[in-house]
Amino acid sequence: MSVEIDLTLGLKHFRLRVEACLPAGVTAVMGPSGAGKTSLLESVAGLRGATGRVAVGGETLLDTARGVRLPPERRRVGYVPQDSGLFPHLSVVENVRFGARADRRAVEAAIDTLEIRPLLDRRPLALSGGERQRVALARALATRPRILLLDEPLAALDVPLRDRVLPWLLRVRDEWSVPCLYVTHNVGEALAAASHLVAMRDGRVEAEGEPRALLGAPALAGEAEAGIENLFPGRVVAHDEAGGITRVQTAAGLDVAVTLAAERPPGTPVTLAIRAEDVLVAVGPVAGLSARNAYAGRLLSIERTGVDVTLRCVLEAGGIEVLARITPAAVAALGLSPGGPVWLAVKSHSIALLGGAAPHPPIPPLASRE
Repeated sequence: MSVEIDLTLGLKHFRLRVEACLPAGVTAVMGPSGAGKTSLLESVAGLRGATGRVAVGGETLLDTARGVRLPPERRRVGYVPQDSGLFPHLSVVENVRFGARADRRAVEAAIDTLEIRPLLDRRPLALSGGERQRVALARALATRPRILLLDEPLAALDVPLRDRVLPWLLRVRDEWSVPCLYVTHNVGEALAAASHLVAMRDGRVEAEGEPRALLGAPALAGEAEAGIENLFPGRVVAHDEAGGITRVQTAAGLDVAVTLAAERPPGTPVTLAIRAEDVLVAVGPVAGLSARNAYAGRLLSIERTGVDVTLRCVLEAGGIEVLARITPAAVAALGLSPGGPVWLAVKSHSIALLGGAAPHPPIPPLASRE
């Protein structure tokens, strides 16, 4: 379901003016602090007095020219703010049920998707930051929303908690057919979760398009320079305790060796995280290295991102796109140019495993969202 946005809202320092037609799936919303990202989400949710038009899958939520302004409670918008917004006096299950209109099947599916069943009797103050965000996501999904709005749901979490919550965000994307606006400052999250990206500055759309195609855009320069992660969903295949490695196969069929993670049994869904600066680049077949993961590929593009250069490569195995970050001097020394062959290598110790919940049966399709 596409999302049509044509909004105007007067703010303290500038005028928010966003016009975009977003495709189905996840759209990442990026930009510097104070760019208007949260105001955009609040306007879509009906929490701000914006004028213009908002429609989701052909259903009009706002059209001031025609006198249409649905109140927030009738827009069926799932909104997850940075602080989770849970009711402290309610239990987890009561929070998830809130606003679900007695739709037990949606509640149960949301609980299973976010794997929060062991938490149902607890109160929000007894939860970790990552658990609170999972509960907030489940509550938003249980309302069968027309659209899901996520306002930096990982920003308040430290790195270990962020790494544990991100796989659940990807699971929500894959198992629920709900368009989503996802505000983030992390380029790796945008690349992993979104099929479309909107970069904002001073209340306006500065750039828009497929996330990887915007890596070199000035609108993303600050975020890209802060670091980029390659994130790939996969499953644990086997353990080699003598060799000290665990084998993971990505969704595209690529075999990857990581540091031994025997606590995750074969079949466990995980997400591989590889920093772009940890990817070694060569112009010939890789040999004589300690790096266990070496793959042939082709260079798609070279983008200047801050002081470094980001290479966008595609592997022969599985057609997976990988980002590598090197210096401009290395680009010149290697004689790299788009379209040319490259070989990429990654040490097992440089790959982090995110998530690691036990294998689960698929969530049954939900009933029509009438």
